[in-house]
Amino acid sequence: MKKLLSEFFKGIIKENPTFVLALGLCPTLAVSVSVINGIGMGVAATFVLLGSNMIIALIKNFIPARIRIPCYIVVIATFVTIAELAMKAYSPILDRALGIYVPLIVVNCIVLGRAEAYACKNSLVNSFMDGLGMGVGFTLALILISGIREFLGAGTILGHTVVKGFEPVFVMGMPSGALLLIGLLLGFFNLAKRRN
Repeated sequence: MKKLLSEFFKGIIKENPTFVLALGLCPTLAVSVSVINGIGMGVAATFVLLGSNMIIALIKNFIPARIRIPCYIVVIATFVTIAELAMKAYSPILDRALGIYVPLIVVNCIVLGRAEAYACKNSLVNSFMDGLGMGVGFTLALILISGIREFLGAGTILGHTVVKGFEPVFVMGMPSGALLLIGLLLGFFNLAKRRN
């Protein structure tokens, strides 16, 4: 049980996809304008990570080495399609807000990297915990970044005004603001990691 918990928590802290491994930065920059968008992208990526990690852990011994990457992409694309269709059916506003970045989860280096580096070498349960931890870590990073950007860029959190009369910092609503914020947060987490 302790090993399973360490597999889960490594994705949140030690190997956080955004702040430690610096993976998945393209969708992070693009969708982190609001907390709702961050949560939506995080949940979709977590679903894909969980599903693809589990299926790849189950079929790894049946896939020839020469075609493993295309097979992984087919598995990942299947879960992305399920996530995208569910989002279109149950949350069309969020689907429009996330746009092309949900289908692009297929080639997201977090998902493909976990399939290649972890799921194809470990058991089903370990792969499930790894996918869950990486997904939660990515989601928490998106919530942090989008929360800061939404508050500073619009003066709101989850669409609700937090401080009346707040003068927004418009650069935080732009891609350059996201890049600046992610750089500062990466620096902060690297500094904190070195002190520990």
